[in-house]
Amino acid sequence: MHAKLKIATNLWFDSNAEAAVEFYVSLFEDAIITSLLRAGNTGSGLEGPVAAMSFELEGQNFVAMNGGPQFKFNEAISIAVLCDSQDRIDALWEKLPADGGSHGRCGWLKDRFGLSWQIVPTVLSTLLADTDPAKAARVMQAMLAMDKLDIEGLEQAYDG
Repeated sequence: MHAKLKIATNLWFDSNAEAAVEFYVSLFEDAIITSLLRAGNTGSGLEGPVAAMSFELEGQNFVAMNGGPQFKFNEAISIAVLCDSQDRIDALWEKLPADGGSHGRCGWLKDRFGLSWQIVPTVLSTLLADTDPAKAARVMQAMLAMDKLDIEGLEQAYDG
């Protein structure tokens, strides 16, 4: 029998991994920092800058590391957050890009650390997968016209 395999998304930061992780953990109800490794640690765990941190957001595993300026985030990778309510969409839409991030189209945004996120209503995949192509097309057109995704607007487009 094999041990359960865990997969973690690794996030490479220049030097602000600790600030990013603390910010992300503050935004999600089910979030925890699971480990912290400091550079030059002599065993006390209290010395040196953060080299890497492991954390969980809503059951998903992540590792954040301070690797230097060689690599930057881009839109080829994003974190999708499926939201069951408009209130949750609204809260993340405002909080994630605070203090230097930016809003994009179709539920996409960037946080102040440059990481791309997609804030998506859970119902969207159901609406887009409808067997009636006219309904799905109306939902797609409505979504493409939105910045922050609006559940009521998507459902109205679905209903025609």
